Amino acid sequence: MQPKRISILGVGLLGGSIGLAVRQRLNGCAVVGYGHRRATLDAALTSGALDEGYEQLAPAVRGADLVILCTPVGLFRPLLAELAPLLSPGTLVTDVGSTKRTVVTAAEELLSPQVHFVGSHPMAGSEKRGVEFARADLYDGALCILTPTSRTDADALSRIEQFWEILGMRTCRISPEAHDRQLSDVSHLPHALAAALIAMQEPDSMALAGKGFHDMTRIAGGDPTLWRDIFLDNRDNLCASIDRLRAQLADLSLLLEPDKADALRQWLEQAGQRRLAKASVP
Repeated sequence: MQPKRISILGVGLLGGSIGLAVRQRLNGCAVVGYGHRRATLDAALTSGALDEGYEQLAPAVRGADLVILCTPVGLFRPLLAELAPLLSPGTLVTDVGSTKRTVVTAAEELLSPQVHFVGSHPMAGSEKRGVEFARADLYDGALCILTPTSRTDADALSRIEQFWEILGMRTCRISPEAHDRQLSDVSHLPHALAAALIAMQEPDSMALAGKGFHDMTRIAGGDPTLWRDIFLDNRDNLCASIDRLRAQLADLSLLLEPDKADALRQWLEQAGQRRLAKASVP
């Protein structure tokens, strides 16, 4: 895929990193940004993440081959509604959202059939936020999940896949429903758990916390607005994930008896083996 003009809607960590990577890897491709804050756009221009930056949507997407939604997921539907009459036939649209059912449904409802949307979730990022933390190598080696449906244009899917691969990513394809169910367990629940672990601490305990605690709770420092939207958008799956975790903790409570020492060790060993098996997967 060799786009000539890419429009990034929302120039934060993810959007800014896309801009830096595109300008490094796609010669002759103009990168245009859209956002509500002039200071953010100016910072992206200064850092080299953008060639142009606009506070109005129309000039930001005019002539774009590819439009990428990089705002919080709660803004996707109104943004798509505003975007729909501005796009030319043949334009590709994708996103970087951590939930997929809602944005895919909204895109299929609101965009013209001549505009091709493909849901994307690049599994890259940080608890840090803002374009000042953007990096050209943020996506190198990471996985990008694409979520086609029966209505997804096959050529558009292939071209979006190629785009993420140009940025250095590995790709896979699953349905929006499977994405939201599985990511609830491996992404959304861990973030909720990190926040809950922080919330439950007595003030004096935090001063005693070691590296393990800080590693486990690092992601609790993420953007609260972004994560609020993710949790609410995927609340059915997240509630189911919480129930399964609650069941595991209940099992653990039953094992905390002297006569259950062997069973407790086996429980810990099984968890450790599953973690090591995951660590060996590229």
